[in-house]
Amino acid sequence: MTSTDTLDGARDTVGPARPDDLAAALLTPEARRDPYPLYARMRREDPVHRSAQGTWYLTRHADVEAALGDLRLSNDRDRMTRAYTALGGDLKAFSRLTDRLGRVMTNTDPPDHARLRRLANKAFTARRVEALRDGVQRIVDRLIDEAVAAGPTTDLIEAVASPLPMSVVCELFGIPDEDRPQVKDWFHRFGRLAEDIDKSEAAIEQYEEYLSGLIRQRRRAPGDDLISALVATQTQDDRLTDSELLSTCFVLITAGDETTTHLIGNGVLALLRHPDQLARLRADPGLIRGAIEESARYDTVTQAIVRVVAQDLEIGGRTLREGELAYLFLGATNRDPERFEDPDRLDLSRPGNRHLSFGHGPHFCLGGPLAKLQAEVAVGTLVRRLPELRLADGAELDWRPNPLQRRLCALPIAY
Repeated sequence: MTSTDTLDGARDTVGPARPDDLAAALLTPEARRDPYPLYARMRREDPVHRSAQGTWYLTRHADVEAALGDLRLSNDRDRMTRAYTALGGDLKAFSRLTDRLGRVMTNTDPPDHARLRRLANKAFTARRVEALRDGVQRIVDRLIDEAVAAGPTTDLIEAVASPLPMSVVCELFGIPDEDRPQVKDWFHRFGRLAEDIDKSEAAIEQYEEYLSGLIRQRRRAPGDDLISALVATQTQDDRLTDSELLSTCFVLITAGDETTTHLIGNGVLALLRHPDQLARLRADPGLIRGAIEESARYDTVTQAIVRVVAQDLEIGGRTLREGELAYLFLGATNRDPERFEDPDRLDLSRPGNRHLSFGHGPHFCLGGPLAKLQAEVAVGTLVRRLPELRLADGAELDWRPNPLQRRLCALPIAY
């Protein structure tokens, strides 16, 4: 769960204050369906845009890439709370969640962030991620089998893209099969934080109690899972405290769920809308890794992330002042013609595809390799096993209303 996921309850901080404000267009139905023409306009007319409320919107690749690596732009939870308070945002949900989570990788700056990240990196290794590939393949095959057996059409999000990351993360963290329905229910409940904070917080509390029990169990009998690996870091000098261990487990388990789901959903939709590229992938399955990178660029799940200015700095000839909020629009940077040739074209073999979909700099997404592995297996298997894969007749697509995330409500497919 990242800072961008907690902003639904404070959406007024993103929305319009004046009709002529470029940022106001982010909340229109047109932008919800397709934000990329608006981003092109923002890059062209005012790429470092200050809204009527005093927040900044950055849309050029070069500016955002530099900003992501600049420690004068902070991800610290206390700075974030003060910045939203100054704007009059509704912070009840945000503050209660961050207070409960404590200081974790996703809401700290160096040096705390570097220490927490370094310890998590030791547990969350490339070898551990790659070792999951066969298990991911088995899960994907089972989910497709169940969908096909149920009928000639299905909602890809519900049938495959949503249950897959839940199953994988449970495998990675060693969550027993019999506990997984309850864990899924907790995920669903605290994912609705902005709608019912009391029920969400109750779910978070129950989930934390459950994780605490797993941690105690792994101390007594370590296994070959990520919780055991994180527990092992507590024997080192620069170790995780008990509260940091709990919060780190919480964040790592929850953070990639929705991102992975919609990396798959957005990727499949992009292929279905570009039959020439879908045909290329069918003819050459070896393109799958590039296909996932390109779909992540083409229709970015995390459209924007937020930072707080910790020290005055200049970007694109504009001065951002301490305490101001800056929204870094990854979705806009990934269609920047200054960085990508013909950026509105889907090209599975695009060279030099240095997109920013998983961030850049010290907060580069730790779970990115796992999300991409799942998407590679899921999308590659769907294309291989379902030669008639297409949008279902009469399919109407709708997107969730949060302008900082690009998430389909459903993806009806036929095969």
